[in-house]
Amino acid sequence: MDHGLHGKHVLVTGGSRGIGRATVHAFAKAGAKVVAVYHQPSEASQQLANELKELGDGHLMVQADVTDAASTAHLAEAVSAHFGGKLDVLVNNVGVDGRAAFGELAEEEWHRVMDHNVTSAYLVTNKVLSQLVDGAAIVNIGSSLALRGRAFGVHYTASKAALIGLTRALCKELGPRGIRVNLVSPGVTETEPGGGLPPHVQQMIVGMTALGRMCQPEDVAGAVLYLSGETSKYVTGSTINVDGGV
Repeated sequence: MDHGLHGKHVLVTGGSRGIGRATVHAFAKAGAKVVAVYHQPSEASQQLANELKELGDGHLMVQADVTDAASTAHLAEAVSAHFGGKLDVLVNNVGVDGRAAFGELAEEEWHRVMDHNVTSAYLVTNKVLSQLVDGAAIVNIGSSLALRGRAFGVHYTASKAALIGLTRALCKELGPRGIRVNLVSPGVTETEPGGGLPPHVQQMIVGMTALGRMCQPEDVAGAVLYLSGETSKYVTGSTINVDGGV
């Protein structure tokens, strides 16, 4: 499907792995020009850089810590220099998981998860706001657990629920400029072969889904492209669950 993304300027955080990587690939194959953000140099980031060269000109890899205000400001400067100050799509994809009993949840662990899952979206969006063109799209990546909750994951669930509120409020503030703000909430996603989960856990998750399979990064990327393109011009403040019908 042509979402009208050819030639668009796109920024994707957490772009070197999993959902972010699949999203970067999807935009590049749709003809968009992509800035992909990665935290630390790795085999995955180098491989993505090589792949983007093969997919065409106009792409850029930028190293940044999007939980840090100064680093995010440098990222915004790099994006502005690369795209001439005009950004069409922002995908806030950075996120981490966390598991701890609430009574044992350390303050630094609370802040680690909140900083990656919520503060990063605030910082990046805030720093590139002036670059977003009228009619631009912001897509935040949340989690289907936001409304269901998970034992031993209070901080993770709270952080993903906060993204729903951020999305709903920001869409109203930016609506007068035609900027749409939406959220994609994936189910448990097989970002690596096996998803790092024991076979019995995978089977349990698959058994809970209507479609009878694990979520793949490409499934999420497809929803992101839809919310970024011309076919969703009247969709804003929405949450799209990409969980296979759990």
